[in-house]
Amino acid sequence: RGRVLQDSFSRLVELCSDPAVTMERWLGRLDSSRWLGHVKAALSTACLAAQCLDREGCTVLVHGAEGTDTTLLVTALAQLILDPACRTLDGFQGLLEREWIQAGHPFQLRCARSASSHARGKQEAPVFLLFLDCVWQLSRQFPLSLEFGEQLLLTLFDNAYASAYGTFLCNNERERSLCKVKESTHSLWAWLNQPEERHKYLNPLYSHNPLVIWPCVEPQSIQLWQGFFLRWIRPSQHLEEAWGQIRRLVQGN
Repeated sequence: RGRVLQDSFSRLVELCSDPAVTMERWLGRLDSSRWLGHVKAALSTACLAAQCLDREGCTVLVHGAEGTDTTLLVTALAQLILDPACRTLDGFQGLLEREWIQAGHPFQLRCARSASSHARGKQEAPVFLLFLDCVWQLSRQFPLSLEFGEQLLLTLFDNAYASAYGTFLCNNERERSLCKVKESTHSLWAWLNQPEERHKYLNPLYSHNPLVIWPCVEPQSIQLWQGFFLRWIRPSQHLEEAWGQIRRLVQGN
């Protein structure tokens, strides 16, 4: 449920911004937030759908309450697991356009305010963030199999909540058509795909993997997405320098 997910996220944000937390309290509050449990549940459900398709050759019906939230979460993750084309930068953009934007995830309602805001609307919920977190878990477990990196996921989150582009505006295609979004705004994808921007989001270690990637969903395999939840707390300079060095080494070879 959206409210349960929002409350879980709020508890985790409060924990990450608490400078006085001890190790014992950190572990206890991380567990009580239940955010990682939501990540595990989403990945587990996607794996179940993918297993039915890949190993049993069955048709799968994914049905949520309205078909615009957790339904899209499961279908998009299942395609990432199964289809190597969806794990490329272009394929991932197509996946988001098809499974989230055109399928009608209500971005305007779910992302009405800052994700960390205490003043929340009744229909706000970080469902899209949960999807991005699950994608990050896949990229961590399969560091060579996704053509894009963490920076793309962070950029997508930022643009879902506040953007100079029209890609995530409104709640569905009908509203976007009535508001003439495509005619009066620029596309986020067009900006991301400019050569001078595109290279920032590529994974320098990417190697095409034609196989299905089966993520481990055991508790010890699901980790906190530090690059997101601690992005304003821990310095990222050294991590960025390390990735820059990796890119130079790969290009040199």
